[in-house]
Amino acid sequence: MKKLITKLFTETITEEEIDELHILLNNPKNQEVLESFVRDYYDLNLATLKSDIDAAYKKVNSVIETKEKPVRKLFNYWKYAVAASIVLLISFTFIFNKDNSEGVEPIIVNNNIKTGTDKATLTLEDGSEVVLEKGQNYISDHLSSNGEELIYKLANSPKPEITYNYLTIPRGGQYQVELSDGTKVWLNSETKLKYPVNFINGQAREVELIYGEAYFEVSPSTVHNGAKFKVLNSFQNIEVLGTKFNIKAYQDEDNIYTSLVEGAVSVDNSVSKTPLSPNQQSVLNINNKDIIVTPINALAEISWIHGDFVFERKSLSKIAKVLSRWYDVEVIFMDKTLEKIEFTGELSKNQNIEEILILINNTNIISAYEINNNTILIK
Repeated sequence: MKKLITKLFTETITEEEIDELHILLNNPKNQEVLESFVRDYYDLNLATLKSDIDAAYKKVNSVIETKEKPVRKLFNYWKYAVAASIVLLISFTFIFNKDNSEGVEPIIVNNNIKTGTDKATLTLEDGSEVVLEKGQNYISDHLSSNGEELIYKLANSPKPEITYNYLTIPRGGQYQVELSDGTKVWLNSETKLKYPVNFINGQAREVELIYGEAYFEVSPSTVHNGAKFKVLNSFQNIEVLGTKFNIKAYQDEDNIYTSLVEGAVSVDNSVSKTPLSPNQQSVLNINNKDIIVTPINALAEISWIHGDFVFERKSLSKIAKVLSRWYDVEVIFMDKTLEKIEFTGELSKNQNIEEILILINNTNIISAYEINNNTILIK
């Protein structure tokens, strides 16, 4: 088993060996082996090691238990997601949880910061608004919501003209919507989507991501008489036949990020069309319209729909933007040099903001932080 764990940490493990390791890790007796290995590997001797190993096991099991869900099937390499979860959690818990006794104690003046939740505002075709919240149901003739997801029904007699609804997600919110063609969309905090109540048969299916971040699982064109699916934006258009991808187009950022998970898309910025393959990301500079395509870890890019934050060598300034949207806070760096420091780790969106700040503070990257109402000062 130690050989397999070593290969896991050095990223030389094969798919067959991952299978073998899964079986071994499901045996509670092997927790002691993993505990001993991690202690030796990182040369650590922490009193909390046992509880942290248990947490690692829970993380692994949660991934294993959800691997049959459709979203998990996005990846042929789901097993490596399990391996990554072990590595990320252990590295966060053990590498960064070193003695921080020299640091300054955080200052909590008044913490009013709440963890994000499912909430949105639905704007109907007549202009009226419906507030959607977790735990509250909403039902009308052609749509329904359980407080977490909005589902549209295909009308028996669709109107000849297209009518639109808007779904607006505030800071500190998230929501899902299933369009009338079966396309599923996950909407992140501070996002607004415009879409038809019903699509017209035979015509291109078009929605508009006005701003924010959305992950799409598009219903294939083969079941819609060949009708293509398009995601429009002020600066680019995405054309697909049936695929899975993520678009991030926030108003306070100069770049639009399109990440392809499965299938194929074409990014059109009115100057040129750029094709993407799975595990590629296009970065469109909205100022000069340049597009750069880079390889990415698609799993990390869409971790937010699974309830996680996965940061791979992300600067603290970018991480701060993600946290500010989910927790609806303002993050201010007192020392601007800290903004460029890169950080790697996995966090749960269900954690409160203090837990996350403690983890970052324990890396010794920052010396202290202060919470005052809905403002966080990083020192």
